[in-house]
Amino acid sequence: MKRRTLALILVFAMSMTMFACGPKETEKTQNVLKWNLGSEPKTIDPQLNSASDGGHIINNMYEGLMREVDGKLQPAAAERYEVSDDGLTYTFYLRDEKWSDGEPIKASDFEYAWKRAIDPNLVPEPAEYAFQLFYVKGAQEAYEGKGSLDDVGIKAIDDKKLQVTLNAPTEYFLELTSFYTYMPVRKDVVEKDPEGWAKNPELVVSNGPFKLKEYALGDKIVLEKNTNYYDVDKVKIDTIEAVMIVDESTALTAYESGELDVLDEKIPVQEIPRLKESDPTFKIIPQVGTYYYIFNVTKKPTDDIRVRKALTLAIDRKAIVEKITKAGQVPATGFVPPKLYDADKKEFREVAGDYGIDPNKASVEEAKALLADAGYPDGKGLPEMELIYNTSESHKAIAEAIQEMWKTNLGVNVKLTNQEWAVFQDTRHQGNFTIARAGWLGDYADPMTMLDLWLSYSGNNDAQWKKPEYDKLIEGAKKITGKERFDLLYQAEKMMMDDMMVMPIYYYTKPVMVKERVGNWQVTPLGHWFFGHASIK
Repeated sequence: MKRRTLALILVFAMSMTMFACGPKETEKTQNVLKWNLGSEPKTIDPQLNSASDGGHIINNMYEGLMREVDGKLQPAAAERYEVSDDGLTYTFYLRDEKWSDGEPIKASDFEYAWKRAIDPNLVPEPAEYAFQLFYVKGAQEAYEGKGSLDDVGIKAIDDKKLQVTLNAPTEYFLELTSFYTYMPVRKDVVEKDPEGWAKNPELVVSNGPFKLKEYALGDKIVLEKNTNYYDVDKVKIDTIEAVMIVDESTALTAYESGELDVLDEKIPVQEIPRLKESDPTFKIIPQVGTYYYIFNVTKKPTDDIRVRKALTLAIDRKAIVEKITKAGQVPATGFVPPKLYDADKKEFREVAGDYGIDPNKASVEEAKALLADAGYPDGKGLPEMELIYNTSESHKAIAEAIQEMWKTNLGVNVKLTNQEWAVFQDTRHQGNFTIARAGWLGDYADPMTMLDLWLSYSGNNDAQWKKPEYDKLIEGAKKITGKERFDLLYQAEKMMMDDMMVMPIYYYTKPVMVKERVGNWQVTPLGHWFFGHASIK
């Protein structure tokens, strides 16, 4: 009897211990997602951000009118929408939902955010992505100081109805409303600290699945579940710790030792063959984007088109993707990547052609002839140029390979300089370079997402290339639809590639690693991470 009583007491005590410790342990180990964001974002302000790292954070903190989930575009902050018969007027009806601080979300929050993006006096600087709003009537005029923000075709009809008037029918406008530049922010919050509000957990509010809990400069960003999110029942993760490990080898070691659940691209290229063979959590995801170098067309010697073409033709793209990047990338022969289609459902890249770029080898003799014609036979007399890239093992490996190709094939000496991400972005944006690494990922599934980057007034036109004829082609293409529109887009890419202000290198893929315990994570075809429906087993 005593033994049975003692046994029952022990069982009861053990069960009480498990009951007391269990939930805390589960919360600690199972509801925290640890993700390597890589570099520290320059900003996580939806209207000011123009980089993928900041975009990932924004995509999980905020919600646009639409969102792509499981490969399909669906209403998000908007419960429904209507489009006029002429395709010019969109009316969005907002859900009855709240900001993370409990305040109701209003149509005026979207009106404020969108007009903020095109405000030429935006603090601390005009938005680089302002041109993404130029589809809206009066937006470009307001940005250029030729019109008033009050006259822009963005109107909050009442608290839950937003009406938008476009310049011309735009087939991908709904996709644009899912992009971070179009996400809402609240005026009273922004005005309390125009330059620091977005990174201040005590101030910032959000309307997405997560809200900002902590921002430790250079270390990590901590997000926690937003209990006021309209779809909160689908949010299974309590906390996301987005750490900032720049060094790829260090990041991989942290992942393989169990300190990280998700690696986003920060994977040493020399390890990819091993990971492909032995690690089932390593995946290569297709991605719409182009890795390239830009030439500053205002500085010698890259102000000479012959020098730019010589440098472009003198590299072996096949060797780069097969021997260095090793993640299924495709040699690039134009700026618009594959998987974007024209009005006839033909792949834009195949129709546009290769502009004389051989994807399989360097065109050495043609490149040498161009350089000689520019006055630099065998590279003699050509000033030493500098190539800048942001700190990364893979960017360094690619730069060193291209440096050697230029030296061997052309006799050209190029100095390599790496800069930290935030500094690098400013250096490139200000035009303080001769040659710079760059990459562009599509923001929506249309060739325009690549081509309007090079408008003279685009905040992302770091090549400093300004051509009124190009502007007219892009602006014209934004006002029409169908085959005529694509005729203009084909002309536009030909014009920029004929000038060779960019040197396409390869078309992106996205190598990622996600622990098997993480379920329902999503990366859109355009490369945006979303953990709003993810879970941890």
